Parts: sequence; structure tokens; C-alpha cells
Amino acid sequence: MIESPIILTFQRRASLATGGIVLLCSQVCCGAVRSDPFSPTNIFSPASPPAHAIANLAYFVLLITAAIFATVFGLIIYVVAKYRRRPNDDGKEPPQVYGSNAVETAWTVVPIIVVVVLSLVTARVIHQIQEVPKPPGAVDVQIIGHQFWWEIRYPKYGVVTANEIHVPVGSAAEPRPTFLELRSADVAHSFWVPRLAGKTNLIPNRVNTMWIEPERAGVYLGQCAEYCGTQHALMLIRVYADDPDAFDRWIKGQQQYAEPNAIGAAGRELFQANACINCHTVNGIGGAGRFGPDLTHLMSRATLGSGATENTQENLRAWIMQPDHFKPGVLMPAMNLSDSDLDNVVRYLLTLK
Repeated sequence: MIESPIILTFQRRASLATGGIVLLCSQVCCGAVRSDPFSPTNIFSPASPPAHAIANLAYFVLLITAAIFATVFGLIIYVVAKYRRRPNDDGKEPPQVYGSNAVETAWTVVPIIVVVVLSLVTARVIHQIQEVPKPPGAVDVQIIGHQFWWEIRYPKYGVVTANEIHVPVGSAAEPRPTFLELRSADVAHSFWVPRLAGKTNLIPNRVNTMWIEPERAGVYLGQCAEYCGTQHALMLIRVYADDPDAFDRWIKGQQQYAEPNAIGAAGRELFQANACINCHTVNGIGGAGRFGPDLTHLMSRATLGSGATENTQENLRAWIMQPDHFKPGVLMPAMNLSDSDLDNVVRYLLTLK
């Protein structure tokens, strides 16, 4: 279910006011694709067929509303100038004229025409986006919204990751669209990557769908656009559009199990002995925790906590020690490990690439 771009205008304002300030700042930024995962995005620089369709509709709506604004504002200026108080005004009330068939017809018919035109154009764009057949080379991705992170699954490849989505770049000659199946594990969320497609909600006990097809490689940023709790503003999205060969290499790398490493042996034992294994999964060492992100390839990701901070050794250590320092309201508890145990766990996690 992809919502009308016109309705999105109002929902975006409410969502951004509650937490998506990162995207609001993007309006003044350039439209180039950036590799920096922390750079803002730009809703006026579409890079996928659904986003192009929505942007074209938005420009059409802006053109019509600008014409209405110019007409009304021009009439106001005209009336103020023509009927302003004159120096020789005697203060008497001017003759009153009641009713004008021409004016009343105009302000009834013109708004009806505008509404009908906008409704028809919007319906055409919605149909254009939603009624798209899935080609043989399409990629299927399941996205599950959690408080406050994204679970990413590639069912055809047996890959599970978190927060950072890798998709192939498509072209007219070789289309490689990615079809997203959106679910929620708890409350209502909303998946919104402005440069790739419109906003689509994730509703508990319901499956919604959408599709994207980035036109060029790069990093495309998004945001949960539905207030979902304390950390709604730090439930960020990163879509990495890879060249087809690079995407295939990424899939092969993600399919590998975590390899035992003597450097992290002590930390691995602590990871398995403590509550970490109850919430997280690391393929190759047992356990099937589903409350937190899959950590099998943790160090292949640019950020921690769905964009809360950069994924570095120092930040990883601080995150385990006190997650709510970076993300107040996060559901992950502080592990209260000793300094030596904390160092060993971090040393082990650094091997998960």
C-alpha cells in the first residue's frame, strides 16, 4: 500500500515535527548522491522511478497552487490599491452590492475543476507506482520494523542483516527492481527514503509492499516517518545501491558464517555465557536471538543503533557499556561488564566482518 503523495505532504510535516528533523534540513542540500552515511538527503533529487513519478506530481501540484496563490495575492493587492482610503473620503458607507452570479460561479466551478484534476493525476501516479509487474531479475527484501531498528531479510539468499539495506542498481536495459515487503514487530512504523520512493507504513499484523530501483550507485538516506516512540528520530535508514557485481559480492559475503578467531575466543565465550546470545544472533556459534539485530557481520555496517552513532571500536565499547548514552529510551540494557570482560567482548565483535 503506497499512500498518495498529496496526503504525504501533510503526514511528512507532522512526522518531521516529531523527530525527522534530519530530513527537514535536507531541503537546502545539494542533490548529488553522497557516500557519507551521515549526510542529509534531498527530496527534490529523485533517483528511482517511483520517486520520479512522485516528484513530477509534486511539481505539478506546486505549479497549480502557485498559480492560485499568485491570483489571490494579486487580487488582494489590486483591491487594496484601488479601494484604499482617499484624502477626500467623506467617511460614508459605499453602496452595497449583494450577489454576483459570475463571481459565485467562478469560485464554485474553478475549485471543483482543480480538485478533480489533482485527484485524477494522483490516481494515475498511484496506479503507475503500484501496478508494476515483477520481472525475473527482481530482488525480494523483507523489512521488519522494531523499536527502534530495522530487521532486513533476503529470503532468496538466506541473508539477515539490520538497518543498512543493499540493493542492485537498475537500468532500462537491465532492470533490477527491489520489491520490499514491510511488516512491524510492535508498533506502527513508516519506511521513507525520499530519493527512492514514497512513504509506506508498517502496520502490526499487516503486510504492505513497495518497490525501488536506484538509477546509480550511492547511499540513499531515509527515516522512520511515523512516530513510534522515544527514539523515533534515531530510527534511520540507509540504502546502499551497488553495481550488480558489487551486490552479488555483498550477498556472498553476508552468506558466510562467522569464523572462529583466536583473537576473540574469550569474548565469544562471554557473549555466549551472558544475555547477549538471548537477544542477538551470530551464525556459526549457535543461538537464535530475535529481540536485537543479527550481529553476524556487525563490522560491515557503517553505524550502530540504526544510525545513532558511527560504528567504531570506541563507540562500540561505549554502546555496550551504556546504550542509552547514544540513544535514550533504547530497549537494549547496559550489560554492566567489568572492564576486562568488556574489552574481550568488543575484541570479539570486531572480528564479525
